[in-house]
Amino acid sequence: MNEIDSLPYGTGWGRRTRARSLLIGRTSEELAILEERVRLLSHTGLRVEFLSSNSLLSREPALEVGKEGGAAFFPDDCQIDAFNTASFIEKGNKCFASKGRYAEFYNDPAKSLVRSERNGEAEAIQTSNNILYFKKALVLAAGAWSECLMRSLFVETDIVPVPVKPRKGHLIVLENFNGIQLNHGLMEVGYMDHQFASYQPVDNKQHFSSVSMTATTDMNGNLVLGSSRQFSGFCKQVEEPIVKSILERAAEFFPTLNDLFHKLSENGKIRVGFRPYMPDGKPVIGPILRFPKVFLATGHEGSGLSLALGTAEMVADMILDNPSRVDCKPFSVEGRFSH
Repeated sequence: MNEIDSLPYGTGWGRRTRARSLLIGRTSEELAILEERVRLLSHTGLRVEFLSSNSLLSREPALEVGKEGGAAFFPDDCQIDAFNTASFIEKGNKCFASKGRYAEFYNDPAKSLVRSERNGEAEAIQTSNNILYFKKALVLAAGAWSECLMRSLFVETDIVPVPVKPRKGHLIVLENFNGIQLNHGLMEVGYMDHQFASYQPVDNKQHFSSVSMTATTDMNGNLVLGSSRQFSGFCKQVEEPIVKSILERAAEFFPTLNDLFHKLSENGKIRVGFRPYMPDGKPVIGPILRFPKVFLATGHEGSGLSLALGTAEMVADMILDNPSRVDCKPFSVEGRFSH
């Protein structure tokens, strides 16, 4: 591999141009899971269809799933390009800069909360170079770094930081790759199990690595293969055994990849980043107890970008005391992390 890209994980599938996706199973047990998922999602009104092995292969001829294989087909699924989406949101935000409602501070890390001498309420945040005052609210949305940030900001309090852990992931991008023609975004059933696998420190060391097959094409027609999940702190180093496992897993679904591995060193890029993992599988969205002006919005694991705007709307409604469109209690801070 000839390039390492460091990305914040939680960016969803990665683009918005191609619709439709397939969740793939290869065993009778996995097909039972798919059929139940299709039943439940159909009951909610979503368009989803179960595909037999023959129907699946007619849609994705390069795929190898065996006679027992099948898939859940989601005709309305879309993919978003992470970089373009982030740039679009940032560009929209900058429209408010001339009105004094938006500013950016790069390379100026937050150091501590500034609290009122009168009542102890949070009223500003101290950074390396500035003191930033707020009237309505301060929102902490630091992804995998949220726990570290809370420890810094609430160092003189008994506030328990949310247990957000960095979950390292690798993706492989194969440029100008013509060996496989994909018609959908693909993901194996095991991806869902690995998404909610537990964080289990042993002897003060972080462990557990998993690899699940995901495959799609980006806006430039490059093949994107993934993905891995592991707890290894904030180490950004590319781990060759993980990369090898991703390639081997992908080759189980796409046998033609076995003959093309020698080309990966010339045309491959590796992206490494951190998903903000929460032990209970739910993000944290809401005010911090005893600091009602300080809100958290973190812990979305691998869905951060796709849920970003909805999360922003939830937080805005909380700050402005607007009626909420969703039940916010499952995402609240209170009562979830006291022990």
